Amino acid sequence: MAKLTKHIDRVVEAVSDPGAAARSRLAASWRRSIEHHGLDPGQAAGVQRMTDAALAERRKRAEAMMRVATPRLDALYQLVGCSGCGVLLTDAEGVVLDLRATDGDVDIFESWGLIPGADWSEAAEGTNGIGTCIAEARRVIIHRDEHFHARNTDMSCMDAPIFGPEGELIGALDVSSARADQTEGFNRLIAAQVAQTARQIEADHFRASFPQARVIVADHDSGDAAVLLAVDQDDIVLGATRGARKVFGLSATGPVSALPASDLFGREDGPTGFEKAERAAVMRALARAKGNVSEAARGLGIGRATLYRRMKRLGIGENPG
Repeated sequence: MAKLTKHIDRVVEAVSDPGAAARSRLAASWRRSIEHHGLDPGQAAGVQRMTDAALAERRKRAEAMMRVATPRLDALYQLVGCSGCGVLLTDAEGVVLDLRATDGDVDIFESWGLIPGADWSEAAEGTNGIGTCIAEARRVIIHRDEHFHARNTDMSCMDAPIFGPEGELIGALDVSSARADQTEGFNRLIAAQVAQTARQIEADHFRASFPQARVIVADHDSGDAAVLLAVDQDDIVLGATRGARKVFGLSATGPVSALPASDLFGREDGPTGFEKAERAAVMRALARAKGNVSEAARGLGIGRATLYRRMKRLGIGENPG
């Protein structure tokens, strides 16, 4: 009880400090929890959970994401499940859609409310891995007493956002620990894997959303973001991931205005990774075709004239050495 009271006092003190929110993202989230969402860090009531029918409807809306995420969740769970961690996938509003946990840990996650249908938005639970990740659209680690509610301070949560094919936030990937001895150093290792898996889900979802397009991967130091462009047979850009939108200065969300991919590749202040990737793809196709341009074009799924234009733009001769 003394531990819970100490945590409540710490949260209230931080929120009362007028400069704390400017110095600390954690304090800013605690302040949102109290002042914007009207929550009480000492609230004893458990996590809100929706009906099975409402959960089924949310899963249906998130079907495309869940389909590509399933094998990635399984792979991540194989890495962290034996250490007392659960893997959770949520929608963009922080509602848990799916959970992976060992039989021995399920009761613990159930008691914490980390189960499908539970609402872990910041508006409902205050500062927590899922809700704060979504609220701030960034990867977060919320370790034990960094949680807002005192009743949540026995868990550690590592989260990364998942963005859709039009740059919009569509969910969050969470690993939560059921172990009391979970260290902050171990949390950082898990968080890196969570971020990588979230990028993989985002990339898989993007590719599935443009099944007829050619997807180009940028060679660019973009942090946690998947930097992909989808282009049609005429090299007109059809779509871009959130990372690519940032790199090329495109609209943050929504459909991408049709423009030639070469207009993006040719920017002097843009990355050169796309050109390198395209050149490598053309050179591989020509090598496989032993220099036969028509055969190389068929291998790339484009017309002979289109391939000639690309070769000219990329400075590739008709008989590359």
